[in-house]
Amino acid sequence: MWWFQQGLSLLPAALVVWSAASFVFSYITAIVLHHVDPLVPYISDTGTIPPERCLFGIMLNISTFLGVATMYVRYKQVYALNPEKAKILKLNKIGLTLGLMSCFGLCIIANFQKCILYYIHVVGACLTFGVGAVYMLVQTILSYLMQPELHSKDIFWVRLCVFLWCCSSIVSMFVSSVVLYSGLYGTNLVQKLHWDPQDKGYTAHIVSTVSEWSLAFSFLSFFLTYIRDFQKISLRTVASLQGRTLHSSPQRSGTDEQTLLVAGSI
Repeated sequence: MWWFQQGLSLLPAALVVWSAASFVFSYITAIVLHHVDPLVPYISDTGTIPPERCLFGIMLNISTFLGVATMYVRYKQVYALNPEKAKILKLNKIGLTLGLMSCFGLCIIANFQKCILYYIHVVGACLTFGVGAVYMLVQTILSYLMQPELHSKDIFWVRLCVFLWCCSSIVSMFVSSVVLYSGLYGTNLVQKLHWDPQDKGYTAHIVSTVSEWSLAFSFLSFFLTYIRDFQKISLRTVASLQGRTLHSSPQRSGTDEQTLLVAGSI
């Protein structure tokens, strides 16, 4: 049996590969059509002009679905492993809420382009990566609390390192972006897709774009740490008939409802 056939390990792997492919494919398309410069453009700039905008949007929408599914399965797994630990269960619910908010932000990024609705796009980015970083922190804390009985110490340290990588990218991008858009290097830089090394603010622009790519891949890398955990979990559904025909009224009993709850759990 291949590793991706074990449990639900294919889910986080698909999330990472598909999301990375959405960035790479839109970048290649934008470069081939000369819509952006080859040297490290903003990720959002590679999804601004058609046709790469269409590709960028639809692929990130699918990434949103994969992200929601991955975070929900993670929530159910932690819940099942710690049914009587109130502190862990509370953090787990907080983590799921933060994760869903981050996925909603990714959906905003996919459908509201930077050069068209800039401020809404920025809100989406803050939800995706800002709230997403807090989600990573919560999951790292959960990994710490569940070691060594349920989690190895190694996976905690790996997640901590990826979280610190994400935080350093956020700080670097924030500082360089504030410098770039402070007005010292001109106005309306948001609409600028082509940069020359001689342009004012070029260094700040490069630092900002490199930080953005680093942030995106640090965020995706965190979900790679789920693969081994997801190999130990499976999902099944059970159909429970409430009537022998489609015309009869459903008759539920307490036993049937309990069966549905158990069948719907992971």
